[in-house]
Amino acid sequence: MRPFELSLTEAARAVRTRELSPVELTESVLDRIGAVEERLQAYVTVTADAARRAAAQAEREITAGQPLGPLHGIPMGLKDMIDTKGMATTASSRVRSGHVADGDSAVASRLAAAGAILLGKTHTHEFAYGLTTPQTKNAWDHDRVAGGSSGGSAVAVAAGEATFALGTDTGGSIRVPAALNGVVGLKPTYGLVSRHGVTSLSWSLDHVGPITRTVRDAALVLSALAGHDPRDPASLTAAPIGELPEEEGDLSGLRVGVPSNYYFDRVSPEIDVAVRRAIGQLQELGAELVEVEIPMARYVQAIQWGLMVPEATAYHERTLRSMPERYGPDVRVLLEAGEFVPAGDYLRAQRARTLMRDAWARMLGTVDLIAAPAVPMTAARAGQDSVEWADGTVEAVSDSYVRLSAPANITGVPALTLPVGLDRTGLPIGMQLMGRPLGEATVLRAGRAYERAQTGTRSLAPVAG
Repeated sequence: MRPFELSLTEAARAVRTRELSPVELTESVLDRIGAVEERLQAYVTVTADAARRAAAQAEREITAGQPLGPLHGIPMGLKDMIDTKGMATTASSRVRSGHVADGDSAVASRLAAAGAILLGKTHTHEFAYGLTTPQTKNAWDHDRVAGGSSGGSAVAVAAGEATFALGTDTGGSIRVPAALNGVVGLKPTYGLVSRHGVTSLSWSLDHVGPITRTVRDAALVLSALAGHDPRDPASLTAAPIGELPEEEGDLSGLRVGVPSNYYFDRVSPEIDVAVRRAIGQLQELGAELVEVEIPMARYVQAIQWGLMVPEATAYHERTLRSMPERYGPDVRVLLEAGEFVPAGDYLRAQRARTLMRDAWARMLGTVDLIAAPAVPMTAARAGQDSVEWADGTVEAVSDSYVRLSAPANITGVPALTLPVGLDRTGLPIGMQLMGRPLGEATVLRAGRAYERAQTGTRSLAPVAG
């Protein structure tokens, strides 16, 4: 296996035992970027020289017996919403052209302290305000969307252009591209990971989290990221993540909620079958399946958009008025629409969110986690605007992708997406596991147990033609 093909866990083990040096690993990933990046367009910028210097430094430290932990010497990418001192953070927008961060974000600082090696900044749908990342190609089929808004991070990980990457998630922007590219995406509990130094889309819905090749990898990255930060008003003062999952695959005693409504409504037949099969495998591993009804399901999208649209517009108020022509048409129209949302509607959405959080807390009091599809369909064709479901409903592609991921943003619960198969065209299918607030350990335990039970799974996307 070539170094760029290794998962984070495998690479960390090889680096720790001196079977592989950080320099060799980083050069392998940079070579991979050179081979496939022109086709995929996952990166806004690649900082190859800086990565080589950091790899050499990591190798000296490890050789001197000064390892910093499992991320030491591991090459990774950051979504271009995340500040790193002295580097551009453009949010993939002309509005931010020439913007250079004067300090590190909290997550960049934590990863640097853990010894991770920054390869560069990955593309986002402009200002994270979309679910396709149009400039980036799906790693499995270049005629398909990468998913968004963290499409660049997901494609980079899926194609071997990064061992892991960070994304942001406001309505599914980690989980949607992870599902569409066959990798693992984790949206932590709201407030568990600091958003200081991260460009905001909607401050009451924004999360930062890892995109990796395995569930165990996601646990390792989360361990480095989690912790209180007084610079983030939403940061939890006590942020326990519990014990990260070990190699044990027995799920005895775990109660898994299977939705009787909403999550399996208007999903493709292949996704329905694959996810239900995966849920059945959780049962075979010892979990008890419990049917649950998703509360307030009819209000999900109204609450999501009722919160996100006015908050996004408020964040962009100054530049929307001074340089509106620099925004892409799809983002500009959403930002301008936010100016017409009455304050009363925004406050009603906040009140409804409180009611939904309470209802979800009661539901999660009866089960340990919820298992459901991550997205209702696999990757749409580039330029496809809508999808028609079997019941005759026509739905915008963006609405389709946000529909199943938004509840975890509204309620702030942890949500993990992991691959559970391929559809008949060879595109990845993802399952979503959602747990109680600060229940990351339980969610990761279940995901890891499922993952370990699989055989013959592909670690990287084929990077088609």
